[in-house]
Amino acid sequence: MAGKKRRMLLVLLIDVLLAIAILITGGMLVVRWYRDRNRPELSKLVAPDWYTQEFLVRNPYSRPGIKRTQINDIVVHYVANPGTSAEMNRSYFNNLAGQTGNNATSASSHYIIGLDGEILQCIPLDEVAYANYPRNDDTVSIECCHPDESGEFTEETAASLVRLTAWLCQELNLNERDVIRHYDVIGKNCPKYYVEHEDAWKALKKKMKTAIREGKES
Repeated sequence: MAGKKRRMLLVLLIDVLLAIAILITGGMLVVRWYRDRNRPELSKLVAPDWYTQEFLVRNPYSRPGIKRTQINDIVVHYVANPGTSAEMNRSYFNNLAGQTGNNATSASSHYIIGLDGEILQCIPLDEVAYANYPRNDDTVSIECCHPDESGEFTEETAASLVRLTAWLCQELNLNERDVIRHYDVIGKNCPKYYVEHEDAWKALKKKMKTAIREGKES
């Protein structure tokens, strides 16, 4: 009798767990459906006047011109070249167009944020950039300049990162959970300071969440 009761309880427990799994899966499908239904047309997004568009020349190594229709995550990087400016890093990407031979490098980013908080857009949002492999086709990349080897962003760079990610989230129907590090894509130590100091990354994400909420309420 006791064994039969245990079996009944086990069956009941399995049924409850299955029901919970179905509810969670159903909820995720509803969220995905809502997001897909409300995706913006990337080519029609209008850039705000507080950042500058300086698109790279079309070339196979940094701006291949590959079109895409959806963005699911925003990926934050550090340039890994201390003291360099946004314009210097943009020039590096642009100059990759002139490569020849078998040792060619492919690299680029949709945005670069400088030490003083200036923001350059290098590639349109409806095109692929070479920064987040193997997720180049559904992510936005943001490279951030930094003054020293620690990789920590200046206050100005961090403030612009928060502003840019908040705007992107509002325009792309995303939220702060969709802002991730290069580390979260492929395990690379990038952005270095914010991988090695998890508390600093959490503090940035908290500021992003506040900025997104304030943007939606305004």
